[in-house]
Amino acid sequence: MASDPFKILVLDHVSPRGVDVLKSEPGFEVEVKPPMTDVQLLAEIPGYDALVVRSQTKVGRAAIEAASRLRVIGRAGVGVDNVDVDAATQRGIIVMNTPGGNTISTAEHTFSMMLSMARNIPQANASMKAGQWDRKSFQGIELYNKSLGIVGLGRIGGEVARRAIAFGMRVLAYDPFLSLARAKSLQVELVELGDLFEQSDIITVHMPLSDETKGMINRAAFAKMKKGVRILNCARGGIVDEIALAEELESGKVAGAAFDVYEQEPPPADFALRKFPQVVMTPHLGASTAEAQESVGIEIAEAIRNYLARGEVQNAVNVPNVDARTLAVLRPYLMLSEKLGRALSQLAPKRMDQLSISYSGPISEVNTQPVTRLAVKGFLERSSGREVNQVNAMLAAESLGLKVDENRTASATDYTELIEVTARKGAEEFSLAATFFGSSNNPRIVRINGIPIEASPNGILFLMANKDRPGIVGWIGTILGKHKVNIAGMSLSRENQGGRALTVLNLDSVPDEKVLAEITSDPDIFWVKVARL
Repeated sequence: MASDPFKILVLDHVSPRGVDVLKSEPGFEVEVKPPMTDVQLLAEIPGYDALVVRSQTKVGRAAIEAASRLRVIGRAGVGVDNVDVDAATQRGIIVMNTPGGNTISTAEHTFSMMLSMARNIPQANASMKAGQWDRKSFQGIELYNKSLGIVGLGRIGGEVARRAIAFGMRVLAYDPFLSLARAKSLQVELVELGDLFEQSDIITVHMPLSDETKGMINRAAFAKMKKGVRILNCARGGIVDEIALAEELESGKVAGAAFDVYEQEPPPADFALRKFPQVVMTPHLGASTAEAQESVGIEIAEAIRNYLARGEVQNAVNVPNVDARTLAVLRPYLMLSEKLGRALSQLAPKRMDQLSISYSGPISEVNTQPVTRLAVKGFLERSSGREVNQVNAMLAAESLGLKVDENRTASATDYTELIEVTARKGAEEFSLAATFFGSSNNPRIVRINGIPIEASPNGILFLMANKDRPGIVGWIGTILGKHKVNIAGMSLSRENQGGRALTVLNLDSVPDEKVLAEITSDPDIFWVKVARL
């Protein structure tokens, strides 16, 4: 008896050529519909095995939980911020995207916006169509010899840099994860963020929206900038504080702005930036070229076809691309390696140029690439300018000039199995090693920089290097308690009595800068680091 056909719902005007890929597969029934509201999707989604969207339809938890048949969600684009990936993972639904498909179109749009802003092209065009001949009102600036500050030098930022250099611009870049070698190859000057703000004539942002990047171009940032600076955002709405920008445009500190993305899309009728003639605005057109939309539409259609028809997993953001037997062996290590990479990115010095993942024991006898990719993903996900998942993690590392290598040995050392992640830059390095105690549900960090320790890789990790002296642990506990920071776990290690010691705490909340400053005021405390896992 023939099996039921796979039913696929395609929304958001995905490329017709992508739809044709799905329709041409035997056993597929494809429905093409316009974008849907939350309520519409909630009612429609239960009858489908696969869903394909772009950026307009939001696929939230309620819809995912109502999707009794859904097996895969395909996002025709790079980001998956309109899909609740956590909810999909909990339901066993694969989420796929198309990394890199719209890089060129977004970079070109950014540069088009920069030129339009510099030469007042939209305003002059509107004036001409209104029957006017007004040359004086639209005097602009040249890009030649201007300093362009790029915040986030991933794929798109790198393409913008290439075009700026061709225009004779001086390109400054801030990216804490970009290696000096990669910056040199791109012919950009790698600087700290504050220096970029101070020296740039034009600033453009190219990074994902996260807790760290939200509102990063704020009043404090504007205070550091030149008078007459110009701001572009073709990345994600919310990275630039739009209210603060309006104030700076009003004061004249900012001479112009160009926005393709907004904190609220579409912006409200009273959106503050609408009233400024020196602001160029487009309705999220960065990826809106025929070439980009056709490319991502075909790519996501092929990935969904291969998964439903043949069980192949490609471009997935929430599962590794690996066969079922190997996945059963690797599953406990996948989350652990990602946490180690994430912690290391916060604890190690910035701009490390090598990341090594070492395996010992039985784990080394299987394909550990999915584990390695998740360690790299964890290490890079807090970096700017890129959407990193286990599919594109290696490409992201390569684009940053970060060398990744695996080391495997079947013989066990102090532990039956061990995974160690090490970040290096020359002779400088920082490492975390972990294993499982008793079962795969009980992971432990057992070495930090080679020092024996025992800590849970969960929550907030607090590390402190200090001189071994009586009372120092109690003193730290008193300070944290005074500031309502609860200690969930503690581990201590020392070289020798009275020598250098390492204190590791699991905390329930992140201590603020004032608390850390109070702790580090003690001369016997050498450094303090905090990581969110």
